[in-house]
Order: sequence, then C-alpha cells, then structure tokens
Amino acid sequence: MTTVHGHADDGFGEVADAFEENFRSRGELGAAFCLYVDGVPRVDLWAGVANNRTGRSWDERTLALVFSTTKGATAICVAQLVQDGLLSYDDPVAKHWPEFAAAGKSSITVDQVMSHQAGLIGVEGAITFDEIMAVTPVVESLQRQAPEWPPGSAHGYHALTYGWLAGELVARVDRRRIGRYFADEVAAPLGLDFWIGLPQSEEDRVARLRNSPLPTDPAELERMAEVMGPGTNVHRAVWLDGRLTLAGENHFNSRAVHATEMPAANGITDARSLARMYAATIGEVEGVRLLDRATMNAARTQRVVGPDRTLVDDTRFGAGFWLHHESTPMIQDGSFGHPGAGGSLGYANPELGIGYGYVMNQMGGSVTGDPRTIALNDAVVACL
Repeated sequence: MTTVHGHADDGFGEVADAFEENFRSRGELGAAFCLYVDGVPRVDLWAGVANNRTGRSWDERTLALVFSTTKGATAICVAQLVQDGLLSYDDPVAKHWPEFAAAGKSSITVDQVMSHQAGLIGVEGAITFDEIMAVTPVVESLQRQAPEWPPGSAHGYHALTYGWLAGELVARVDRRRIGRYFADEVAAPLGLDFWIGLPQSEEDRVARLRNSPLPTDPAELERMAEVMGPGTNVHRAVWLDGRLTLAGENHFNSRAVHATEMPAANGITDARSLARMYAATIGEVEGVRLLDRATMNAARTQRVVGPDRTLVDDTRFGAGFWLHHESTPMIQDGSFGHPGAGGSLGYANPELGIGYGYVMNQMGGSVTGDPRTIALNDAVVACL
C-alpha cells in the first residue's frame, strides 16, 4: 500500500482519497497534487516512487518534467508583457521580430501564434538533436518557413514550436531569454520551484519518467500509427519527425532536454509551484499577483474552438492557455491552464478561486481525459 504524505485541510478529505485511489487502481507510480483556494494551499500531497529503476521515493522536494503544462507558464510570461504595455495580442509578430516576416508571415499576429493559428507546426529542413537543444537553429528555421495554411483560417496544435515562437517573442520584446524572464518575473516573486531550463544543481531532484505501455490490440496499434506515426501532423509537431522520442532512452529523461529552453514542453516543477503560480494569476498569494483581472480575462478569452489540424480532435484555446472543453480535464467553463503529455495538469478557475497542480512520472496515454485528473477534479468539485 502506498503511503501518502502531506496534508489535506478539513473538508478536503475526498481529494486525498482520490489521490490515494490513483495509486490503488489507476496505475500511478509517483505523483504530487496541490490545490490553492482563495490564495491559500488547502491540499498538498505527494506519494510513490520517483525512480522506478533505483526505487527512490517521491519526497517533498521531488520535481517532474511536465511537458505541455509548460505552455501555461509561457502564456503567463507573454500576458505579463501585454499587461506592461510592451506587447499587444493584436501586434504583428514581425513588429517585434522583423526576420519573422519572411515567406509570407508579415501579417501573423501574436494572438495567432499563441492560439496555434500560425501554421508553423513543424521545423523544416535538416536539423539535429543538438541543434534543437541549442534553440537558435530552430528559431532561425521557423523565421524562414512559410505557413502551412493561411494564418487565422484554422488552428493546429503547435506542440513544440509554440514555445520557441513565444520564447523568441519574449526575448525580442524584453531582451531576456524566456527562461530568465520566467525565473525573474514569475518564479522568484512567488518562490516557485519551476524552471524552463533546469540548473545542474537541481538535476538530482527530477523524477524519472516511465512510458505508458503500448496497447496489445493490433487494431489499436494500427489506429495509433494512423494518428501519430511518421508522416502525420502529430509526428511532425510533437516529435519533430522523430528527432525527439519517448521510446527507448527517453530524451525527456536526459540532462540535455532538462537544461535547454523548450518553453512548450520541458518545464520542470512540482505540484505546489504549479498550483501557487495559477493561484497568483487570479488573485494575490502572499501579496503577489501575476496578472490583473483585465489581463487574466483577456488571456482566457476563447480564440479558437473546433477541429485541430494536429491532434485530430476538437481543441479550444485562449491566448496560449488550453480552455475548459468537453475533452479537456478542467473544472467548469472559465478554467484556463494547460495539460501535459502523460497526464500533468495545471490550471486556475477565478470563479471558484482555485489554483490546481498535478504532476506525475507514470505516463498516461492522452493529454485529455486522464482518469487520474478526472478523479481529482471530481473530488475537488465535491469538496468545494
């Protein structure tokens, strides 16, 4: 039986029960969950195994790579620049990044980049793993590329390119790289353990990801290949045509991926920091508020909803934030945040006053509808 550590305040016992049940019946390996309500941490739990190879336990200091949950942190950085009057969602990207105008991209707006409408889901041409880690070659490739569809006419999840596009925009406007900007303007004021580009000094705290098992049903394997295999938009957008992989020696367990700036997919944090960050987007947390109400509402306003050219499903986005949708594991309309591949999830709901953070190392099969977060969501609703 897995021992759960931490606390759940009176009235939140059902959340602790759901967290524990994830280990008993939903395949959890190691995980943490935190819930802020009206700026106060009401639930803060952790349990399980951080490294299945060594048996290292998940403790209070354990960190996890959260894949696309990172996109919410990046969206907050861009929203802060909008709040400070240095950027507008309506601005053409090329106003701040002149080289981006090449190949018919002069009219693409910040809003279109943040809501996956820019038509730049992959990185064209020969590019190596080391060049991806270096970031600049990716940025230079993206600024040379032509969009794959008329920008604004459709949306398709920019699984990795979203981060490099938004990150370069932050650098052009603020002169700090996004990892530095996030550290200075988001993490430091709140005392977060959250990095986009992890220092070597924190590496031994990171949980080892364990891949989800492949299905054994041949029909299901065939369906996976049709949706995610070579030549598909998922393969191009998520794995950059196979240059990144979860198979074998998972690249996302490597020091190289942990250390680079991949602002769409390599954030490393804990549940406590995720929940605290989102709580500070909707209200004050110990005197710190990241976004004022007007900026928060602008950022969570729906830009697109419907068929996604990458994910072959309906998705719904604001300005960089994944919004509540029938296929999205968040509590009620008005919620904004981001799920990550494998199951991690961070979001806020200002109407309920919650900041929510869940991280884990057992990869699930989908960024939407993970049974672990659905159970936690249901328990939070019951307690509220």
